[in-house]
Amino acid sequence: MPWKVLMKQNIRREFAVKALAPGANLTALCLEYDVTRKTGREWRERARLGGINRLAERSRRPLSSPQQLSEATVCQVVRLKVAYPHWGPKKISELYRKAQGEPIGISSCHRVLKAAGLVEPRKRRVRRAATLVLGPVVPRAANDVWTIDFKGWWRLGDGCRCEPLTVRDAFSKYILAAVVPANGRTQTMLQEFNRLFQLYGLPKVIKSDNGTPFATVAAPLGLSVLSASWVALGIELEHSRPGHPQDNGAHERMHKDIVAEVATKVQVDARAQQVALDLWRREYNEVRPHETLRGRCPAELYSKSPRCYPAKLAGLDYGPGYFPRKVSARGVVKYNGRSTFITTALAGWEVGLRIESANAVQVWFNYLLVGTIDLQTNRFGSAPSRSAKAVGLAA
Repeated sequence: MPWKVLMKQNIRREFAVKALAPGANLTALCLEYDVTRKTGREWRERARLGGINRLAERSRRPLSSPQQLSEATVCQVVRLKVAYPHWGPKKISELYRKAQGEPIGISSCHRVLKAAGLVEPRKRRVRRAATLVLGPVVPRAANDVWTIDFKGWWRLGDGCRCEPLTVRDAFSKYILAAVVPANGRTQTMLQEFNRLFQLYGLPKVIKSDNGTPFATVAAPLGLSVLSASWVALGIELEHSRPGHPQDNGAHERMHKDIVAEVATKVQVDARAQQVALDLWRREYNEVRPHETLRGRCPAELYSKSPRCYPAKLAGLDYGPGYFPRKVSARGVVKYNGRSTFITTALAGWEVGLRIESANAVQVWFNYLLVGTIDLQTNRFGSAPSRSAKAVGLAA
């Protein structure tokens, strides 16, 4: 026991012995020991009724608390945590409120889960200097920005690789797709995104990394066959910086949930794994409360895009001042009888040529300035930055 506590107890015992002596002057004793008469009387009565050994410091904890959680509440909180073992006290307390119609404090929820041994200590995060992402589009409504990526692969029970494609609405956090594709080829991805466009409509912006099939490093502006099809639909492109996954941090955080809640439960084959992903996606969208959404679920905020996917894509209309030219299968366009290589990513599409000067012709693909043809050398140069026509995209 600490030395100071022993000293305090000794002082109380000395006071009590003197106060219980016949003819003791309580007022003088209180002045001698520098305590109030109320405290002195309390010490004397406690010693008289229970003995001088009952003068130890008493706990100030109340005998009962009107705010104490009932046994039924504790059991319900534990049941919710067992049903959703990867969710923390914030989400569990929100689920309890929705299920029971009455709130429970986050700290109270954490206390119950900790007492039940259902809370893991959080690893300390190393704080680093913030990095600035240049020119990201800030979503202000559903379908302003879709973020896309492949989740890192894991091996299924039959030995095959599982590398899900994930598509997420950045504003509502709604997961539009979490699918296990047959492969990562461009044609497969074209079919998958056409399905999503038919189901949810067209977004204003699609944000991805610089990997295939979303982008091609060697092509002008990183265009690939897949992303070129999005530009033809009037969808703006946004790429994260190479080697900077934090530029798409919210999407990467969602992948962490897939690792913890799906990938750790390996299924026998791709079909079973897809069923597991579908169940998880439904829970994520319709059950899981999100802190950034103030406890709401993504399904409460998401709605389909008013920009419908066209049944048949019409030809690109560049308007007056542009000369339409079709890009050959070899990525070549012709102008004034001379052939110039542009990129095979635009093969089959029409580009618009616009005279910039006597020695230069601009090459546009829908709203996007792809680059410039030098008429003297007959060489194509990629645009240094993404110049675009005003097409009503999100700024």
